[in-house]
Amino acid sequence: MGPPRSKKRRPTFRRLLKTSGVKLENKLKNRQLKQQNIAKKQRKEQKKLRQAVKDAAIRTPRPLETYRKRPEEEEDEEEFLETLPTDMMEDDDLQQMTTMARQASFITRDLSSCGPVHGGKKRSSEVVRGYEKVPRKMARMEEKEVIHLLPIKDKTGVIPQSVERVVKKQKEEEEEEEEEAAAEEPQEEENGGGLESIADLTAEQREQLRVQKITQKKLLIAGLGSAIISDPVSNMKRVKELRGMLMESDPSVAVTVRKLVMVSLMEIFKDIAPTYRIRPLTPAEKAAKVKKETQQLREFEEGLVSQYKFYLEDLEQTVRDWKQRKKKRSQAVGFQSYRGLAEVAVRCLCELLLALPHFNFHNNIIVILVPLMNDPAKKVSDMCCDAFRKLFQQDKQGGASLATVRVVSGLVKSLNYNVRPEVLRTLLSLRIKEVEMKKDIEATAPKKKFMNNKEKKKNLSRMQRKWKKAEEKLEKELLEAEASESKEKKIKLHTETLNIVFLIYFRILKKAKKSVLLPAVLEGLANFAHLINLEFFDDLLNVLQNLIQSGDLTNRESLHCIQTVFTILSGQGDVLNIDPLTFYSQLYKMLRQLHAGVPNDDIIIVLRCLDAMLTRRRKQVTLQRAMAFVKRLSTLSLHVLPNASVGILAANRSTMHSFPKCDFLLDNEVQGSGFYLPELDEPEHCNAQNTALWELHTLQRHFHPVVRQFASHLCQGAPSEGAGSLGAKLSRRCPVELFGDYSVRDMTFNPPVAPPSTKKKDRFSGGATLLDPELQRQVQSVLTAAAEDAQLDFTATHTATQH
Repeated sequence: MGPPRSKKRRPTFRRLLKTSGVKLENKLKNRQLKQQNIAKKQRKEQKKLRQAVKDAAIRTPRPLETYRKRPEEEEDEEEFLETLPTDMMEDDDLQQMTTMARQASFITRDLSSCGPVHGGKKRSSEVVRGYEKVPRKMARMEEKEVIHLLPIKDKTGVIPQSVERVVKKQKEEEEEEEEEAAAEEPQEEENGGGLESIADLTAEQREQLRVQKITQKKLLIAGLGSAIISDPVSNMKRVKELRGMLMESDPSVAVTVRKLVMVSLMEIFKDIAPTYRIRPLTPAEKAAKVKKETQQLREFEEGLVSQYKFYLEDLEQTVRDWKQRKKKRSQAVGFQSYRGLAEVAVRCLCELLLALPHFNFHNNIIVILVPLMNDPAKKVSDMCCDAFRKLFQQDKQGGASLATVRVVSGLVKSLNYNVRPEVLRTLLSLRIKEVEMKKDIEATAPKKKFMNNKEKKKNLSRMQRKWKKAEEKLEKELLEAEASESKEKKIKLHTETLNIVFLIYFRILKKAKKSVLLPAVLEGLANFAHLINLEFFDDLLNVLQNLIQSGDLTNRESLHCIQTVFTILSGQGDVLNIDPLTFYSQLYKMLRQLHAGVPNDDIIIVLRCLDAMLTRRRKQVTLQRAMAFVKRLSTLSLHVLPNASVGILAANRSTMHSFPKCDFLLDNEVQGSGFYLPELDEPEHCNAQNTALWELHTLQRHFHPVVRQFASHLCQGAPSEGAGSLGAKLSRRCPVELFGDYSVRDMTFNPPVAPPSTKKKDRFSGGATLLDPELQRQVQSVLTAAAEDAQLDFTATHTATQH
């Protein structure tokens, strides 16, 4: 068989003829058009060439630069030309050179030139721009002053304009010389004779002189500050002048002036700083032409950032000099004054940290202040810790908190966990309520389905997709215009912050179990335990259990461990099948060690633990365990402060509502076999059902009215309504709130104690009328003798009476 026959239809002969005719016509037309275009271009080029040759022949050669010569130079040049030999050049050569000079493009600069076409325009524009940059006034000459005016531009070029005027300088020079002499005299007195004059003054005169100098400096600082605040855009140079006073050289007022300048500049920057962050301009933005107002604003922002940076560097250098005990040669401040200056500098940095969290160099301030939280000087350390607590509390987005926590983590690790506990306790003020959970937790929650690109193309029309894209773009622009952070970004920042905090805590639990930081770590874990991921629960519970059983912890630390465990189990950990009986026994054992002394503050931790252990986990707790806790808490309420008694009785009320059968303890009849063992530390086996709450009868005679009210309420079975029920003020408040409301820490009694009732008593009036007349006479004589400074001899009188 032959090759397969092609299925493509072959064109007929008529079709081929028709097609070839159309093609030939198109080719012919294209060729004609192309020839016409080429001819047109050639005519234009020939016309330009003829015009260029004509201009070159007509115009006279113009040199690039012309110099006006002096008459004597012209005579010398003529003599030199006459002396040149002319026999070396022929006439033809001379004529050829003349023709070349007339037609040379490097001389004429005409259209036929090989140089750039717009070279003349560029040169003229540079000349005009140069005139714009020249100042209107020239430097002063000896007898006249030249003032440059705006130039005139015509066809020939730019014609400069200037005016000369005579200035009388003698008086001005004399005044300047007098001012310079007056300024040099005080310096000479300070350097040489000033010491002798000050040494001759008395202490009172020295103090008066110092007060006078300080007053002058205060007026100068006030004047500069008022000028800056009134018009910051125009008076930004005054900030530099004010900052220069930080280098005050007068030893008598240097410390005071520097402190005043530091505080003044701090307040000035707090007032004039904008509510946005100033970013540097890009090269394209700098090259672009803008309005005069915009340029003025840019210069103000640039100057503000520059001066603010220099001011922060001065404050940092002051603190660094104090830490390093470094004295400069030109320093007018003694070592003993370093600490005072450093404290003022730290205070200014703390104020700027809180007042300008959005402005430039905020992270630099954080880097300076975080190491000072661990400073041995208690005043400096407390100042920095308080500043960061306030920063955490007012930080709504989380950016500043994240930057601070990162620096704290680096500090703790670099110092090998040898930091003060107050550094970690500041982290308790973090405003973290929501974080991102792991994927396994998120998978259990129902998710909202979003269409991908394939589904969009399938389910949406082209117009709908275009409209949806425009909506998303508009929402993004609205968010940028409102300058509001999205909730997702906020949660992301909080999650990253909390991860770093837990990293600090877990490192200390792993490597520094016996460190002084352990109480702060346990307190922090108890505070953020509800945000810990499930994957850490098993390891964390084992670590906390080992810490409690080691016996190295104090009561407060053990209570924090128990609070952490039950906060975890009452939150995400409720899905775990764990019976923390060991922690119940440990808390039951520790209740006997609490009293009305110093550990009274631990009661608030106990109340939180009871809420998580009994009220929230009511389904996992047995009745025996609940009755044992109610009995021991009633015993504890007898020997603690009134606010602690109120909180404990409120916790008992909540337990009795959660376990209604606890009313067995209000009956004297025995409910089972065995006897109550109050000293046994196992709540499941102490037989609490065989005892009664006799402590409530004693508490009904308590001196505090609220304690009496709660005791009477519990004796009646804690009814929710009726004659024995509590009022809304007490029944709706949790035990922790009641503990704080009735606290006696400020030496106040709540409710206030009524003053004792006053009783009228009979008073004797006119006592002299009851005396015998003879006795009255003797008393009067004795008083008269005493008035006359007569010496009384009672011994002689006593002897005469015996005889």
